[in-house]
Amino acid sequence: MARITNPSRKPRLLRIADVVDAGIRRLGEAVAWLSLLMVLVTFLVVVLRYAFDQGSIALQESVTYMHASLFMLAIAYTLGQDGHVRVDIFYQRLGRRGRAWVDLLGTLFLLIPVCLLILSLGWAYVFESWHVQEGSREAGGLPGVYLLKTLILFMPALLLQGLSWALRNGLYLAGVASALADATPGAGADTQLADGADA
Repeated sequence: MARITNPSRKPRLLRIADVVDAGIRRLGEAVAWLSLLMVLVTFLVVVLRYAFDQGSIALQESVTYMHASLFMLAIAYTLGQDGHVRVDIFYQRLGRRGRAWVDLLGTLFLLIPVCLLILSLGWAYVFESWHVQEGSREAGGLPGVYLLKTLILFMPALLLQGLSWALRNGLYLAGVASALADATPGAGADTQLADGADA
């Protein structure tokens, strides 16, 4: 199997996948700070309530906003890190080429259709929220519910990053040994070990 050791000699599609993955990785690392902010705001809400007998609907709702943002915007990052739960009990028993086939077909026939379905079904829902400038139902709540609901469209759009994963697996199956080298943590060593076994 041919190996590409010089990054400048990578196929153009693989370089595009690298750029997409790097962007998703930066977004995920930035959004991860919301988890710390959620803890701090939740602590503040508790202190205000029990120490000062003060409440803030806006602060409480901000935790919901941050949680939704963290989940929706970091989901593609988690996919890129291969961090989602797998239910395929046979996957780990497969060789590197077998896993590449599972990842490629799973992305093309499961992930991409689900993303497109969410986009098509969510569009009218989000549009209606924007149309009425939907805000909180609670007095003193946050006004931008329509902004939060927009994440329903951002999430599947970001998950189309799965195309990068499908591309990497397709190139690997086509003989580009380095296609999976930088895709996930530790994948480079896994690819190098598996190349000889699966060739």
